[in-house]
Amino acid sequence: MEPCCLRLAVLASGRGSNFLAILEAIQQGRLNAQIKVLISDKSDALALQKAEEAGIPHIFIDPRLFPDRQSYESEIVKELKSRDIDLVVLAGYMRLVGKVLLQSYPHQILNIHPALLPSFTGLHAQRQAVDYGVKFSGCTVHFVDDGMDTGPIIDQVVVPVLPDDTEDDLAERILEQEHKLYARVLQWIAEGRVYIEGRKVYIAK
Repeated sequence: MEPCCLRLAVLASGRGSNFLAILEAIQQGRLNAQIKVLISDKSDALALQKAEEAGIPHIFIDPRLFPDRQSYESEIVKELKSRDIDLVVLAGYMRLVGKVLLQSYPHQILNIHPALLPSFTGLHAQRQAVDYGVKFSGCTVHFVDDGMDTGPIIDQVVVPVLPDDTEDDLAERILEQEHKLYARVLQWIAEGRVYIEGRKVYIAK
């Protein structure tokens, strides 16, 4: 492993498919990074089981044990700082990120969303796209800010919406692209090619 590789923390609430895709990209040499820890807010998250199977350190931090979001996020930050984390990667993390995490890791928290932002923010983005009748949807990797899926966009992939698509059909095709896009964007960051000016994100050649 090269000494300059990104030290990643993954935050996940669900099955962990993007976590596994990132890990696979690292193992295949497509991503110069290390996953130092996976943290979940759900004790039964499949992501925790997958991290254990992969030999990745993993922690369940129960938000119900803390009086407020600030205290809960302070515990997360303590774990991140102890591992000298460079970048926090949200992978199906179902909580809005608050000021404690944002101030501790400015422009160092990424999220992937299954729609072409700024369209269809929040939950069930694929269902929103199908119900609205759009012809194209996709996925977006963006920096996290204090809004819901409102941070500066790093890159996007377009996925066509077929006439007979169900929410699950579209979600499955978008997920295939999510797995490719996230690793690609993370590698750009590992190479020092991503920089931000205001809301605009630039990728150096």
